[in-house]
Formats: sequence, C-alpha cells, structure tokens
Amino acid sequence: MVRSATLPLQRFLNWLKSWEGLLLGLLIVILIINSALVPAYLSVSNQVNLFILFIEKSIVALMIAFIIINGEIDLSMASLMGLSAGTMARLYELGVPSGLAVLAALCVGLICGAFNGFWVAVVGLPSLVVTLAGLIAYRGMVWVLVEDRSISVLPAWLNDLGQKPLIGPFPFALLLFFAFVIIGYIILQYSGFGRLVYVIGINQDVARYSGVNVRRVKMILFTASGFVSSIAGLLYAARLGAMRSSTAEGFELDIITMVLLGGVSIFGGSGTLRGVFLSILIILNVRNGMGLAYMSANLQTGVIGLLLILSVLVPNLINGLRARMARRREMVRSLEMAESS
Repeated sequence: MVRSATLPLQRFLNWLKSWEGLLLGLLIVILIINSALVPAYLSVSNQVNLFILFIEKSIVALMIAFIIINGEIDLSMASLMGLSAGTMARLYELGVPSGLAVLAALCVGLICGAFNGFWVAVVGLPSLVVTLAGLIAYRGMVWVLVEDRSISVLPAWLNDLGQKPLIGPFPFALLLFFAFVIIGYIILQYSGFGRLVYVIGINQDVARYSGVNVRRVKMILFTASGFVSSIAGLLYAARLGAMRSSTAEGFELDIITMVLLGGVSIFGGSGTLRGVFLSILIILNVRNGMGLAYMSANLQTGVIGLLLILSVLVPNLINGLRARMARRREMVRSLEMAESS
C-alpha cells in the first residue's frame, strides 16, 4: 500500500523536474508579480479578457504544435488567417450571403493548407521553403482582395460571435480554444494518429520503411493547419469588427514561440500540448505584465523574440548536460566494475 501510494507522488516530483514543471514554476512567479502590480489581476473577468486578446494565436498554436512535433514547420498560418478573413469580408461586401462567404473562407483555408501539404508531402520540398513562399503569396492575395483599406461591414451574427459572451463571461472563441485543447490532447497522446505524428517526427525514413503512410499523415496535418488558421482568421476579424490587408500580420513570432517555449522540439519527435498550454499562459501574462509596466510594443516583441531563442537554446543545453552526466556515470560504473573484478 505504501509503495502504491508513493508512485503518484514520485511521478509528480519527476514531472516538476521536467521542462513543463519549470514552466509551471515560471508561470506562478509571473502571476505573483502581476498580482502585486494589479490587485484584481487574478479575477475571472480579467483572465478572460487576457485570453481574448491572444485567443486566435493560441488556437493556431495548438495546431502548429502538431506540425512541429511531426518534424515540419508552417510559417504561412498568419497570412492564411488574413486571406480567409479577407475572402469572407470581400464576398460579403459584394453581396454574397454571410453563410456562403464564411463557407468560402473556410474552403480557402482547406485548399491552401492542402496546397502546402502537396508540395511538402508528395513532392518532398522542405516545409520551411514551401510555407515561407505561402506566407508571402497568401499575404499578397489579401492585398489584392482588400487593397489598402478597411472593410468594417461584417455579418452582424459573426460580430456578435466574436465580441459577446456565449456562456457566462466566456466568448465563443475561448470555449472553442478549450475544446481544441481537450480534443488535441486526446488525439496526440492517446490515438494511433498521434503516435504516428511522433514516430514520423523522430525519423520519417524509419517510419516509411516500417509501413507508415507518411504522405497521408503530413497531408492531413497541413490541411488541418490551413483549416484551423481560417477559423482563427474569421474569429479575429469578428472580434475586431473589421478587416484590413494587414490583419494577423506578424503573428508568426508569438505563435511559434508559444509552441517552442512549451517544450516542443524544433527538430520534431517530442513535446506535449500540456507544455504548449502552459507556454500560452506564460506569454499571455508576460505580455500583459509588460503592458502594465508601460513597455513599448517594440520592446515587448524583443522580449518575445528572446523567449523564442531561449526556448530552443535552453532545452538543448539541458539535454546535452544530462547526456554528459549519464556518460560520466556510465564511465564511473565501468571503472568500479573493472576494479572489483
């Protein structure tokens, strides 16, 4: 009984020593500092408002975590957010019924995501090159659609969906985010598809020789990435109540930082949505804390960029240190065995 009771405690202590445990500790420190600056900082209403400001980035980050764990990258997500929102706004402006305009915008995300997936999964081009080209091309399409102006006449029901609470103080986008967290966690950690995502990320050649349909998995991921980006783009336009050609421009930095800071390896094959969720909370509260300290937007961007560098550098240093310590222990054990014999 004592041994069975201590196992969960030991697992919890081991988790606290992990990267996710470090993120939890960092989050607690940030919350304490921000709470000292603002007495009602931890109130439900303030936390909901905090989430709303970054909810579209957070939704996309969950999907990008799948892509990076799979050993790929998608830099076109923010441009796809703008293109989908621009498609909807322009069609509605031209008199297309709102439902058809939204459906067309979602189809744009699906098609562009599948287009990215084709060049990566079927043709075999590097995803960095393909999606960087998509970042430029899709943003150019937004400029063609919207030009240098703002479209502020959007469907009333869409504006309500983006701006008004749906259940209690929680808006639709926040509820959708938590639904995505739960569904994504189940798929990634407990489904056969999730295991394939990890296996391919570790070594796609070995996965292919083992009979895994690597092309199909990558096509599904990139198509889903385009679709989720289009949903986020529509939600962002609905929350703002307007659409410009620069909508979601520059979101890539925050989104990728959320994923990498969460412990997802840039080389693929490792990471969890638990870590990404903690990372999202950290970045939201860091951004908000810097705003409370009246730091400029440029300085905030610089801090997020530093977090991105550290999120790649620190785990590699820790893993290298652990590997050296393991080799040293093995050498000591070998020497002891040699002396005893």
